[in-house]
Amino acid sequence: MEDVTLDGELVRGLLKEQHPDLAGLELELVDGGWDNRMWRLGEDLAVRLPRTPRASSLLRKEHRWLPLLAPRLPLPVPVPVRVGEPTARFPDTWSVAAWVPGGPGDRSPITRGPHAAGALAGFLSALHRRAPDDAPLGPDRGVPLEHLAEAAERGLDAMDPGGGTDRLRRVWDDALAAPAWDRPPVWIHGDLHPANTVIADGTLAGVIDFGDMCAGDPATDLSAAWLLLPAGADAASFSAYARADPATVRRARGWALLRALDLIAIGRAGDRGLPGGKPTWRPAGEAALSRLPAGPGTGGS
Repeated sequence: MEDVTLDGELVRGLLKEQHPDLAGLELELVDGGWDNRMWRLGEDLAVRLPRTPRASSLLRKEHRWLPLLAPRLPLPVPVPVRVGEPTARFPDTWSVAAWVPGGPGDRSPITRGPHAAGALAGFLSALHRRAPDDAPLGPDRGVPLEHLAEAAERGLDAMDPGGGTDRLRRVWDDALAAPAWDRPPVWIHGDLHPANTVIADGTLAGVIDFGDMCAGDPATDLSAAWLLLPAGADAASFSAYARADPATVRRARGWALLRALDLIAIGRAGDRGLPGGKPTWRPAGEAALSRLPAGPGTGGS
């Protein structure tokens, strides 16, 4: 896709070719996104075009599974409504999906912590059902934490020692020592960090970007209690979720650490103006690390 310019003219042309009934709707570029570039289409739709090598396969996964999961989810999600097929104009699968109104979570803070804690618990309770045998598996989502030990070490080594590295290593060591998930794999979102949520009226109002959805350990998603919620709201969310045993909470803290380190690294790249960097992700990651308790427990800071 190096020779293809991802702009509004391309999107309009693709719509005219494959979905002409939508081609006349207003088109507005939306800032953000990692694997895809996105435009709002009219009032109720969004167009997503892949811009990384893996993005097209992630969109196809969403087309396959998200319409089946969405009816049981209590928050709005970007259900695909049209598929764009590869052509000479654009050689990858692309997507038209439902628009989820609100502001991105990395730029729109949650101010109604108790409400958001309940909304997050309700969403994850509905999502975390046993996955079918043919559900996709993730190479680095929903897997045992020991598979990601090297990534954790790289992230911790990159941290400023003044940022509480010893405390963070205790978080990681405790998560690694927790018993592994030994029940049937459940559906997980797989990438539930602030930029993949939508905030409205100070609370969690939608979840987006299901490209990493897969079957696995729910602790991967339960990390959102620290990634998304204000300090002190994690305990209320775990209480409302009501299905996380102490070992799962310990693993969730490890996942929160991993995701926060990733957010910080991508944010720092954005601060330096590097391709793919997202300056707003660093503060979100640093805030998440500050909320992580170091010791074992069943939730709460």
